[in-house]
Amino acid sequence: MANTLMKKPAAPTVATGSDAESSPVRKVLHGIGELWHDKAGFFGIVIVIVFVLTALLAPLVAPHNPSTQSLDIRLMPPFWEHGGSFSHPLGTDQLGRDMLSRIIYGSRISLLVGVGVVFVSMTVGVFFGVISGYIGGRVDGFIMRVVDTQGAFPGLLLAMLILAAVGPSVKTVMIVLMLDGWLVYARVARGTVLSVREAAYVEAAEIVGCRSGRVMFRHILPNLTSPILTLSVLEFARIVLAEAVLSFLGLGVQPPQMSWGLEIAEGQDYVYSNWWLVTFPGVAIALTVLGVNLFASWLRVAADPQEREKRFAASVRLTPVGGL
Repeated sequence: MANTLMKKPAAPTVATGSDAESSPVRKVLHGIGELWHDKAGFFGIVIVIVFVLTALLAPLVAPHNPSTQSLDIRLMPPFWEHGGSFSHPLGTDQLGRDMLSRIIYGSRISLLVGVGVVFVSMTVGVFFGVISGYIGGRVDGFIMRVVDTQGAFPGLLLAMLILAAVGPSVKTVMIVLMLDGWLVYARVARGTVLSVREAAYVEAAEIVGCRSGRVMFRHILPNLTSPILTLSVLEFARIVLAEAVLSFLGLGVQPPQMSWGLEIAEGQDYVYSNWWLVTFPGVAIALTVLGVNLFASWLRVAADPQEREKRFAASVRLTPVGGL
Protein backbone atom coordinates (compact mmCIF):
# COMPACT_ATOMS: atom_id res chain seq x y z
CA MET A 1 0.00 0.00 0.00
CA ALA A 2 2.83 2.29 0.90
CA ASN A 3 4.50 1.44 -2.37
CA THR A 4 1.41 2.39 -4.28
CA LEU A 5 1.32 5.81 -2.57
CA MET A 6 4.89 6.56 -3.46
CA LYS A 7 5.32 8.73 -6.51
CA LYS A 8 8.07 8.45 -8.97
CA PRO A 9 10.37 11.48 -9.05
CA ALA A 10 9.61 13.72 -11.94
CA ALA A 11 12.13 13.59 -14.73
CA PRO A 12 14.22 16.75 -14.92
CA THR A 13 13.21 19.02 -17.72
CA VAL A 14 15.95 19.77 -20.18
CA ALA A 15 15.77 22.87 -22.33
CA THR A 16 15.75 21.97 -25.96
CA GLY A 17 18.13 23.57 -28.41
CA SER A 18 15.31 25.54 -29.99
CA ASP A 19 14.28 27.00 -26.60
CA ALA A 20 17.85 27.96 -25.77
CA GLU A 21 18.30 29.58 -29.14
CA SER A 22 14.98 31.39 -28.98
CA SER A 23 15.71 33.01 -25.61
CA PRO A 24 17.79 35.90 -27.03
CA VAL A 25 15.27 36.24 -29.85
CA ARG A 26 12.44 36.49 -27.35
CA LYS A 27 14.31 39.20 -25.47
CA VAL A 28 14.78 41.17 -28.66
CA LEU A 29 11.14 40.76 -29.60
CA HIS A 30 10.10 41.78 -26.10
CA GLY A 31 12.23 44.93 -26.38
CA ILE A 32 10.70 45.74 -29.75
CA GLY A 33 7.23 45.23 -28.29
CA GLU A 34 7.95 47.63 -25.44
CA LEU A 35 9.31 50.18 -27.89
CA TRP A 36 6.19 49.82 -30.03
CA HIS A 37 3.98 50.68 -27.05
CA ASP A 38 5.97 53.87 -26.52
CA LYS A 39 4.92 55.68 -29.69
CA ALA A 40 7.27 58.62 -29.17
CA GLY A 41 10.29 56.35 -28.66
CA PHE A 42 9.32 54.21 -31.64
CA PHE A 43 8.99 57.30 -33.84
CA GLY A 44 12.40 58.47 -32.65
CA ILE A 45 14.21 55.22 -33.39
CA VAL A 46 12.57 55.06 -36.83
CA ILE A 47 13.96 58.50 -37.65
CA VAL A 48 17.43 57.51 -36.43
CA ILE A 49 17.41 54.25 -38.40
CA VAL A 50 16.29 56.04 -41.57
CA PHE A 51 19.12 58.56 -41.35
CA VAL A 52 21.70 55.90 -40.52
CA LEU A 53 20.65 53.69 -43.42
CA THR A 54 20.58 56.70 -45.72
CA ALA A 55 24.13 57.60 -44.73
CA LEU A 56 25.40 54.04 -45.19
CA LEU A 57 23.64 53.54 -48.53
CA ALA A 58 24.22 57.05 -49.88
CA PRO A 59 25.70 55.91 -53.24
CA LEU A 60 22.63 53.73 -53.83
CA VAL A 61 20.00 56.13 -52.51
CA ALA A 62 21.20 59.50 -53.87
CA PRO A 63 19.60 60.24 -57.27
CA HIS A 64 22.57 62.31 -58.55
CA ASN A 65 26.22 62.93 -57.96
CA PRO A 66 26.23 65.59 -55.23
CA SER A 67 29.23 67.40 -56.75
CA THR A 68 27.93 67.62 -60.33
CA GLN A 69 27.31 71.26 -61.29
CA SER A 70 24.95 72.53 -63.97
CA LEU A 71 24.35 76.27 -64.19
CA ASP A 72 21.46 75.68 -66.57
CA ILE A 73 19.33 74.35 -63.72
CA ARG A 74 20.72 76.48 -60.87
CA LEU A 75 18.28 77.49 -58.13
CA MET A 76 15.57 75.15 -59.38
CA PRO A 77 12.73 75.02 -56.80
CA PRO A 78 11.31 71.79 -55.29
CA PHE A 79 9.05 69.70 -57.51
CA TRP A 80 5.78 71.01 -56.01
CA GLU A 81 6.56 74.62 -56.92
CA HIS A 82 6.32 76.21 -60.34
CA GLY A 83 9.44 75.42 -62.34
CA GLY A 84 10.33 72.37 -60.24
CA SER A 85 11.04 68.89 -61.53
CA PHE A 86 10.79 65.35 -60.15
CA SER A 87 14.35 64.74 -61.34
CA HIS A 88 15.45 67.11 -58.54
CA PRO A 89 12.75 66.61 -55.85
CA LEU A 90 14.20 69.14 -53.39
CA GLY A 91 15.50 71.53 -56.01
CA THR A 92 19.07 72.60 -56.79
CA ASP A 93 21.50 75.06 -55.22
CA GLN A 94 23.25 78.12 -56.64
CA LEU A 95 25.63 75.91 -58.66
CA GLY A 96 22.96 73.56 -59.98
CA ARG A 97 23.80 70.70 -57.61
CA ASP A 98 20.99 68.41 -56.49
CA MET A 99 19.89 69.32 -52.94
CA LEU A 100 18.54 65.87 -52.04
CA SER A 101 21.82 64.20 -52.99
CA ARG A 102 23.85 66.73 -51.03
CA ILE A 103 21.70 66.26 -47.93
CA ILE A 104 22.04 62.47 -48.19
CA TYR A 105 25.82 62.64 -48.52
CA GLY A 106 26.03 65.37 -45.88
CA SER A 107 24.48 62.99 -43.36
CA ARG A 108 27.59 60.82 -43.59
CA ILE A 109 29.95 63.35 -42.05
CA SER A 110 27.41 64.63 -39.53
CA LEU A 111 26.65 61.13 -38.23
CA LEU A 112 30.30 60.03 -38.44
CA VAL A 113 31.41 62.93 -36.27
CA GLY A 114 28.62 62.23 -33.78
CA VAL A 115 29.36 58.51 -33.42
CA GLY A 116 33.14 58.91 -33.30
CA VAL A 117 33.12 61.70 -30.74
CA VAL A 118 30.59 59.97 -28.49
CA PHE A 119 32.49 56.66 -28.51
CA VAL A 120 35.89 58.13 -27.63
CA SER A 121 34.51 60.66 -25.13
CA MET A 122 32.44 58.01 -23.38
CA THR A 123 35.39 55.60 -23.11
CA VAL A 124 37.78 58.20 -21.70
CA GLY A 125 35.23 59.88 -19.44
CA VAL A 126 33.89 56.67 -17.91
CA PHE A 127 37.42 55.35 -17.32
CA PHE A 128 38.55 58.41 -15.37
CA GLY A 129 35.17 58.81 -13.65
CA VAL A 130 35.20 55.26 -12.29
CA ILE A 131 38.78 55.61 -11.07
CA SER A 132 38.04 58.96 -9.47
CA GLY A 133 34.92 57.77 -7.65
CA TYR A 134 36.31 54.47 -6.43
CA ILE A 135 39.84 55.40 -5.38
CA GLY A 136 39.00 58.84 -4.01
CA GLY A 137 41.52 60.91 -2.11
CA ARG A 138 44.15 62.79 -4.06
CA VAL A 139 43.38 60.92 -7.26
CA ASP A 140 39.75 62.01 -7.06
CA GLY A 141 40.75 65.57 -6.22
CA PHE A 142 43.20 65.82 -9.12
CA ILE A 143 40.83 64.38 -11.75
CA MET A 144 37.91 66.51 -10.61
CA ARG A 145 40.02 69.69 -10.55
CA VAL A 146 41.02 68.99 -14.13
CA VAL A 147 37.36 68.47 -15.04
CA ASP A 148 36.28 71.64 -13.22
CA THR A 149 39.08 73.73 -14.73
CA GLN A 150 38.38 72.60 -18.27
CA GLY A 151 34.63 72.86 -17.74
CA ALA A 152 34.99 76.51 -16.71
CA PHE A 153 35.68 77.40 -20.36
CA PRO A 154 32.69 77.41 -22.73
CA GLY A 155 33.07 74.28 -24.85
CA LEU A 156 31.99 75.79 -28.16
CA LEU A 157 34.13 78.90 -27.68
CA LEU A 158 37.16 76.76 -26.83
CA ALA A 159 36.55 74.66 -29.95
CA MET A 160 36.34 77.77 -32.10
CA LEU A 161 39.63 79.12 -30.72
CA ILE A 162 41.46 75.85 -31.30
CA LEU A 163 40.05 75.42 -34.81
CA ALA A 164 40.92 79.00 -35.71
CA ALA A 165 44.52 78.40 -34.59
CA VAL A 166 45.03 74.88 -35.97
CA GLY A 167 42.83 74.99 -39.06
CA PRO A 168 39.43 73.45 -39.82
CA SER A 169 39.01 69.84 -40.92
CA VAL A 170 36.84 66.87 -40.03
CA LYS A 171 39.60 65.26 -37.97
CA THR A 172 40.30 68.48 -36.07
CA VAL A 173 36.59 68.99 -35.35
CA MET A 174 36.33 65.49 -33.90
CA ILE A 175 39.41 65.94 -31.71
CA VAL A 176 38.22 69.29 -30.40
CA LEU A 177 34.74 67.96 -29.57
CA MET A 178 36.30 64.93 -27.86
CA LEU A 179 38.37 67.20 -25.62
CA ASP A 180 35.18 68.84 -24.41
CA GLY A 181 32.88 65.80 -24.46
CA TRP A 182 34.58 63.53 -21.90
CA LEU A 183 33.88 65.88 -18.98
CA VAL A 184 30.18 65.10 -18.60
CA TYR A 185 30.83 61.33 -18.74
CA ALA A 186 33.46 61.64 -16.01
CA ARG A 187 31.07 63.53 -13.73
CA VAL A 188 28.17 61.11 -14.24
CA ALA A 189 30.40 58.03 -13.82
CA ARG A 190 31.97 59.41 -10.64
CA GLY A 191 28.57 60.23 -9.14
CA THR A 192 27.23 56.76 -9.86
CA VAL A 193 30.33 55.08 -8.42
CA LEU A 194 30.06 57.13 -5.23
CA SER A 195 26.45 56.00 -4.82
CA VAL A 196 27.25 52.26 -5.14
CA ARG A 197 30.76 52.13 -3.64
CA GLU A 198 29.40 51.17 -0.20
CA ALA A 199 26.90 48.65 -1.56
CA ALA A 200 26.90 45.11 -0.16
CA TYR A 201 28.06 43.42 -3.35
CA VAL A 202 31.05 45.78 -3.61
CA GLU A 203 32.06 45.10 -0.01
CA ALA A 204 31.64 41.36 -0.61
CA ALA A 205 33.91 41.52 -3.65
CA GLU A 206 36.54 43.37 -1.62
CA ILE A 207 36.29 40.92 1.28
CA VAL A 208 36.94 37.88 -0.93
CA GLY A 209 40.10 39.55 -2.21
CA CYS A 210 39.14 40.97 -5.60
CA ARG A 211 41.61 43.49 -6.92
CA SER A 212 40.59 47.12 -7.30
CA GLY A 213 40.55 46.90 -11.10
CA ARG A 214 38.22 43.90 -11.03
CA VAL A 215 35.89 45.58 -8.53
CA MET A 216 35.75 48.78 -10.59
CA PHE A 217 35.30 47.34 -14.06
CA ARG A 218 33.61 44.00 -13.33
CA HIS A 219 31.26 44.79 -10.44
CA ILE A 220 30.71 48.56 -10.47
CA LEU A 221 30.90 49.38 -14.17
CA PRO A 222 27.75 47.40 -15.15
CA ASN A 223 25.72 49.72 -12.88
CA LEU A 224 26.70 52.63 -15.11
CA THR A 225 25.00 51.12 -18.15
CA SER A 226 21.68 52.91 -17.80
CA PRO A 227 22.86 56.50 -17.13
CA ILE A 228 25.84 56.33 -19.48
CA LEU A 229 23.82 54.80 -22.32
CA THR A 230 21.14 57.46 -22.04
CA LEU A 231 23.74 60.21 -21.74
CA SER A 232 25.63 58.98 -24.81
CA VAL A 233 22.46 59.11 -26.93
CA LEU A 234 21.75 62.67 -25.79
CA GLU A 235 25.37 63.66 -26.34
CA PHE A 236 25.15 62.33 -29.88
CA ALA A 237 22.45 64.90 -30.64
CA ARG A 238 24.55 67.64 -29.04
CA ILE A 239 27.61 66.70 -31.10
CA VAL A 240 25.62 66.75 -34.34
CA LEU A 241 24.44 70.26 -33.47
CA ALA A 242 27.95 71.37 -32.50
CA GLU A 243 29.42 70.11 -35.77
CA ALA A 244 26.69 71.91 -37.71
CA VAL A 245 27.41 75.16 -35.87
CA LEU A 246 31.15 74.92 -36.47
CA SER A 247 30.65 74.12 -40.14
CA PHE A 248 28.19 76.99 -40.48
CA LEU A 249 30.80 79.36 -39.03
CA GLY A 250 33.43 78.10 -41.47
CA LEU A 251 35.47 76.29 -38.80
CA GLY A 252 34.29 72.76 -39.47
CA VAL A 253 33.81 70.79 -42.67
CA GLN A 254 35.29 72.49 -45.72
CA PRO A 255 34.32 72.17 -49.41
CA PRO A 256 34.30 69.94 -51.40
CA GLN A 257 33.15 67.83 -48.44
CA MET A 258 29.48 68.04 -47.50
CA SER A 259 27.78 68.64 -44.18
CA TRP A 260 24.37 69.90 -43.14
CA GLY A 261 25.86 72.90 -41.40
CA LEU A 262 27.98 73.72 -44.43
CA GLU A 263 24.91 73.51 -46.68
CA ILE A 264 23.14 76.09 -44.52
CA ALA A 265 26.20 78.34 -44.62
CA GLU A 266 26.41 78.19 -48.41
CA GLY A 267 22.71 78.98 -48.82
CA GLN A 268 22.36 81.75 -46.25
CA ASP A 269 22.72 84.49 -48.89
CA TYR A 270 19.63 83.11 -50.66
CA VAL A 271 17.45 82.62 -47.60
CA TYR A 272 14.81 85.17 -48.69
CA SER A 273 14.68 84.33 -52.40
CA ASN A 274 15.41 80.57 -52.44
CA TRP A 275 14.24 79.24 -49.11
CA TRP A 276 14.93 75.55 -49.81
CA LEU A 277 18.71 76.00 -49.69
CA VAL A 278 18.67 76.43 -45.91
CA THR A 279 15.32 74.87 -45.00
CA PHE A 280 15.96 71.26 -45.97
CA PRO A 281 19.39 70.92 -44.30
CA GLY A 282 17.89 72.58 -41.22
CA VAL A 283 14.98 70.13 -41.24
CA ALA A 284 17.44 67.22 -41.46
CA ILE A 285 19.31 68.50 -38.38
CA ALA A 286 16.05 69.11 -36.47
CA LEU A 287 14.64 65.66 -37.28
CA THR A 288 17.87 63.93 -36.25
CA VAL A 289 18.00 65.74 -32.91
CA LEU A 290 14.28 65.14 -32.31
CA GLY A 291 14.56 61.42 -33.10
CA VAL A 292 17.60 60.97 -30.87
CA ASN A 293 15.94 62.77 -27.94
CA LEU A 294 12.71 60.76 -28.24
CA PHE A 295 14.68 57.52 -28.35
CA ALA A 296 16.80 58.59 -25.37
CA SER A 297 13.65 59.29 -23.36
CA TRP A 298 12.44 55.72 -23.92
CA LEU A 299 15.91 54.27 -23.37
CA ARG A 300 16.20 55.96 -19.98
CA VAL A 301 13.12 54.06 -18.80
CA ALA A 302 13.95 50.78 -20.54
CA ALA A 303 17.51 50.59 -19.16
CA ASP A 304 16.64 51.56 -15.58
CA PRO A 305 14.76 48.93 -13.51
CA GLN A 306 13.47 51.56 -11.07
CA GLU A 307 11.97 53.63 -13.86
CA ARG A 308 10.39 50.50 -15.35
CA GLU A 309 8.79 49.70 -11.99
CA LYS A 310 7.43 53.24 -11.71
CA ARG A 311 5.90 53.07 -15.19
CA PHE A 312 4.42 49.64 -14.47
CA ALA A 313 2.94 50.84 -11.17
CA ALA A 314 1.44 53.88 -12.89
CA SER A 315 -0.14 51.70 -15.57
CA VAL A 316 -1.61 49.37 -12.91
CA ARG A 317 -3.17 52.30 -11.05
CA LEU A 318 -4.75 53.55 -14.26
CA THR A 319 -6.15 50.13 -15.20
CA PRO A 320 -9.88 49.89 -14.34
CA VAL A 321 -10.80 47.09 -11.89
CA GLY A 322 -14.02 45.16 -12.22
CA GLY A 323 -15.17 47.28 -15.12
CA LEU A 324 -15.46 50.38 -12.96
